[in-house]
Amino acid sequence: MSMIFFASVVRVRDGLPLSASTDFYHTQDFLECRRRLKTLALQLAQYPGRGSAESCDFCIHFSSSGDLACMAICSRQYPAAMAFCFLETLWWEFTASYDTTCIGLASRPYAFLEFDSIIQKMKWHFNYVSSSQIKSSLEKIQEELEFQPPMVLTLEDTDVANGMMNGHIPKHSEPAPNFRMEPVTALGILSLVLNIMCAALNLIRGVHLAEHSLQVAREEIGNILAFLIPFVACIFQCYLYLFYSPARTMKVVLMLLFICLGNVYLHGLRNLWQILFHIGVAFLSSYQILTRQLQEKQSDCGV
Repeated sequence: MSMIFFASVVRVRDGLPLSASTDFYHTQDFLECRRRLKTLALQLAQYPGRGSAESCDFCIHFSSSGDLACMAICSRQYPAAMAFCFLETLWWEFTASYDTTCIGLASRPYAFLEFDSIIQKMKWHFNYVSSSQIKSSLEKIQEELEFQPPMVLTLEDTDVANGMMNGHIPKHSEPAPNFRMEPVTALGILSLVLNIMCAALNLIRGVHLAEHSLQVAREEIGNILAFLIPFVACIFQCYLYLFYSPARTMKVVLMLLFICLGNVYLHGLRNLWQILFHIGVAFLSSYQILTRQLQEKQSDCGV
C-alpha cells in the first residue's frame, strides 16, 4: 500500500517531539521503524535539510529548516517527491500556527497536541486526494530534488551514532550525565577526615616555616615546598574521592608519589612515626579512591 503512515513535528536542537499523528499500525516492523525515527530525530542537527532512510518495508523522510523539522514514515512505494511535498506543507502549516518563541520554550513532549488533528487531515489529503490537486507544489519539489537530492542514510548508522546498536546502550568508559559515584562508606569518611588533618598539618608547618624565615636559604625553600606540595596533594586526594575524574588512576599515583617524596624529604623535621602516619593516610586515601566505582543512575525521562 503506497501511503504515509505516520508524521511528526520535532525540534531540531534536541529532537523533542512537538506534535504527531495518531498511530493505527502496530506491526513489529512499523514499531521498529518508529523507534528508529526517534533515534534519528535526536541527530537532525548534524544532517542537511532533507534526508531519507529505508527500513524493511518503510522509508523515513525528514525535512528541516531552522529549529523545526517534519518527519514521516511512508511505504517504500510512496514517491519521495510526494513525501517531501507533504513535509514542506506540514512545516509551513505548523510555523503559521505557532511562533518561534512558543516552539523554543516548549519543555515537554507533544506540547502542541491540538495540532495532531491537522496532521491527520494532511495525511489523509496526501494519501487519498489526486496528486493533480497539488501539482504546482509537487513540480517545485521535484525540481529541487533533482538539483539537490536528499541525503540517503542507513538506519544502522544512526543507531551506532546514538549509541544504541541493536537496542543496547554501550558501557561508558568515562563518566556521563546519567552516572554518579557509589555512596560514601564509613572507611571513606575516615580517610577524608585523616587526609584533611594531614593537609592542615602540612599547611600550618609550611606557612609557619615561611613566616619565620627572614633570609630564606635554599634548604628552607625545599622544606617549605615539601610541606606545601603534599598539602595540595592531600586536598586533591579528597576531591578525587568525592568526584569522578578522567585518568583517575594516574592522578592517584601521582598524588601518592608527591606525598611520599615530600615526607621522605622532611626526614629530620618529622620523626619516623609522623612520616609513616602521613604516608599511611595517603595509601588509605588512594585505596578508597580506586575502589569507589561509578554507579548507574536511573533516568528521569519518562517519555
